[in-house]
Amino acid sequence: MFLQARHKLYARANQAISRAINWIAEVERVRSIDEFQIGLGGLTGELPAAMDLAQAIKRAIRDDVGAVMRCSIGIGPNQLLAKIAGKLEKPDGLQWLAPENMPGAIAHLKLDDLPGISKRMQDRLIKAHVWGVHELYALDPRHARKIWHSVEGERFVRALQGEDIPLNETSRGGYGQSKVLAPDYWAAPKAHLVGRWLTEKAVARMRRDGYCAGRISIYASLWKQPGHNWQQTLTPSQDTRKFLAIYDALTDSFAKSRDYSTSISINLTKLTLLKDRSAELFLPLEAGAANTAERLSTTIDQLNRRYGKVVIKHGIQQEHLGFFDRG
Repeated sequence: MFLQARHKLYARANQAISRAINWIAEVERVRSIDEFQIGLGGLTGELPAAMDLAQAIKRAIRDDVGAVMRCSIGIGPNQLLAKIAGKLEKPDGLQWLAPENMPGAIAHLKLDDLPGISKRMQDRLIKAHVWGVHELYALDPRHARKIWHSVEGERFVRALQGEDIPLNETSRGGYGQSKVLAPDYWAAPKAHLVGRWLTEKAVARMRRDGYCAGRISIYASLWKQPGHNWQQTLTPSQDTRKFLAIYDALTDSFAKSRDYSTSISINLTKLTLLKDRSAELFLPLEAGAANTAERLSTTIDQLNRRYGKVVIKHGIQQEHLGFFDRG
């Protein structure tokens, strides 16, 4: 049996869990829809108090979010060990990892069970005579750097050995929206309009986070034949109308064709923070400031958020909503 994805419901549950935890602990970071990082310190820096806090978090989630809601909690001196510990006992576990019980507590795991170690990396480790968790734990971090061909190998082994190695902040590479099309939308003219809707959504997300994009890439898969790829670079912008104009120009022949498209995707890349964008004398474009068209797009965003639905659209488009998007 296939179940319909319910993304809005998942997001609401994520927010409810975050609020429940925040009453009794510090949510340092929401790492994904189902993963939270909690800060420990003071009394909770000791294992017995940390275990008590974990049990309190479990009770808070059951009481405030849902009686059938379960979670697995891992405790460790750094993010890596806490993450591994959280995966040891599911769906309702509580485990801890520290130098006191390492590596024996995870000796039963395979190398590629550990987060960040792919099959390819496992093969590389085995070639270096690192056959399992014991050998990996005993590895000289400088040797790990050579095996990984990166400082990330040294960071990984030091964290595995219990050092408090902060995770590197990742930088956003782009904004994307894609949709596998229902049969009613396969005809190219309708698929094209869904692509306009996806473009609006992608640019609005990007603008919300304060970014501009210098490239738009579009892909339309076709039924039983190679798909279409289009892309164009531009002066970094967060103006929805500009991106829609480029989208329309690139996909004009597709929109008028008799093709059948099974999916559409939009990607905005070559990102620049608006505050870091350079001035352009002949556009005109002030350094680090939105222009008139971009401010208009922001105003439209605010109106749509205020009323909880799309009350203003940038021309003709076709929403392609999932089950929970329909309400």
